[in-house]
Amino acid sequence: MKVVVVGGGIAGVAAAHRLVTVLPDADVVLVEREPRFGGKLLTEHSDGYVIEASADSFLSHKERGVGLCEELGLADELVGRRLENVRSFVKQRGALHPLPEGLTGLIPTNLDALRDSPLLSPEGRARLAAEVNVPPAPLGEDESIGSFVSRRLGREAYEALVEPLMTGIYGGDGDQLSLRATFPQLRSLELEHGSILRGLLAQPASTGRYPPFVTPASGMETIVTKLVGALEGRVGAAVGTAAVGLRRHSDGFVVELDDGASIDADGVVLAVPAFAAASLFAEIDSDLAAAHAEIPYSSSAVVTLAYRKEDVEHPLDGYGYVVPRSEVSEVLACTWTSSKWEGRAPPGKVLLRVYAGRFGGRDVTDDSDADLLALAREEVRVLGIASEPVFSRVHRWSRAMPQYVLGHPERLERIEAVLDALPGLAVAGAAYRGVGIPDCIRSGEDAAESVARSLAAAHR
Repeated sequence: MKVVVVGGGIAGVAAAHRLVTVLPDADVVLVEREPRFGGKLLTEHSDGYVIEASADSFLSHKERGVGLCEELGLADELVGRRLENVRSFVKQRGALHPLPEGLTGLIPTNLDALRDSPLLSPEGRARLAAEVNVPPAPLGEDESIGSFVSRRLGREAYEALVEPLMTGIYGGDGDQLSLRATFPQLRSLELEHGSILRGLLAQPASTGRYPPFVTPASGMETIVTKLVGALEGRVGAAVGTAAVGLRRHSDGFVVELDDGASIDADGVVLAVPAFAAASLFAEIDSDLAAAHAEIPYSSSAVVTLAYRKEDVEHPLDGYGYVVPRSEVSEVLACTWTSSKWEGRAPPGKVLLRVYAGRFGGRDVTDDSDADLLALAREEVRVLGIASEPVFSRVHRWSRAMPQYVLGHPERLERIEAVLDALPGLAVAGAAYRGVGIPDCIRSGEDAAESVARSLAAAHR
C-alpha cells in the first residue's frame, strides 16, 4: 500500500509519523512545496538569541502536544514560562494596564481584583458582576463570541478584556467567530450552571504535570526536527515539490506534482490550508472544494526586536501586552520574549516580538520590511524605547490563520459527509477543529488513523 501525505507542516509530519506506526508495511510519501518541513514552526538561533517566527509555545493540557514530545524524547526539554514575571498587560488609550488576576481562560472570575483595575468603568464592573443573574439563552442557533460574552458579561468587559485575549489566539474578529467552533465550553457552562462565572468557579483546579504553557528550551522547531529525524529512512520525501492536482482512479488516487510527475496512492492525507485543499479537491468533489474555499484566512507579520536593557524604560515585569480592537491599531500584541522565557537573549539584552495584522483589515504582509519595522518600533515606544534596535527580524505569514466564522460547524459537517463517501482520503490541519499546535498534531494523527482504517477494511 502507498499513502501520500501532502503538506509538511506539523499536522502533515505528525500524520506521516502516525502512518508508519499503524501501517508499518506501507510506503508513505511526504510531499512539501517548501524547501523545509515544519511550516510555521520556525526557530532561528543567532548570536545568543532564540527567535521564534510564529508560535512560541503550546498548551500542555491538550494531551497530544506533550504526548508527542514525550514519545520523541523531548519531555526533559520542555520548559514553562518564567514564574517571576507571571502577569500580562492590556494597552488602553495608549497606556499599559495589568490584566486583573483571576482570569480563567478568557473570563475574569476574580471580581475583587477588578475593583482597582482602570480597564473597566464602575458601570462595566457592575454589569460583569451581574452575570450570575443573567438567565441562560434558550437552546438555538450558534452565536458569535462577541455576542455571547457581551450578553453574559456586558459589552465593555468584552471589548476591554475578552476581545484582546481572544484575538491573541485567533487573530480574528470575535463578532464573526463561532462560539461553537472556538469556545463551546462557555456555552456548556451557561446551560449547566446558569452562569459562566459560577461554572468556572466550580471547576477543580488544574493539576497537570506540566506548566500551563510549555516550549522546548531550544525552540519550537525542535519538535519538527525530532519528528523528521524519527521518519528518516521510513518515509519518502518530496521536498520543494508542490501537489497541484488530485484525481480518483479505480484503485485509489493520483497525486499530480508541479514537476510533471504523479504518484499513485491507495490513501491520501491533505494537510494543507483550506484554500489549497479546495484547489486539489476540484476534480474530486465540487461541494468538498466549495466548503474548503469558504473558510476565510487572516494574514499576519511578526517583527522581532532586540535592545540593550538600558535602552528600555519599562521594567518588562510581565509576559507582554495585548491590544484591543478599540485601540484602532494593526498591532495585536507585543510579547516580552526574554521576560517570558529563560535563555532567549544574551545577558544585558532584551528580546521583544510585535504581532500585526487583524482579520478584516488590510494585509500587512504586503508591507515592506522597512514599513513593518517602523510599525513595530513605533509600537514599542509605549515601553519607553526610542533607540535603534541592535537586532531585528521580520516574518510574514500570508493567509496563515483560518477563521472559524459563524457557520463553521455546519461547514465541517458538509466536509465530513463527503469524506465519509471517499474512503482513503482525509484532511488535517488548523482549518478544522483547533488552531493550536496540539490540535494540529491530533488532527494529523486522526487523519492518518482514518486512512489506515479505510485501507485495512479494503484489504480484508
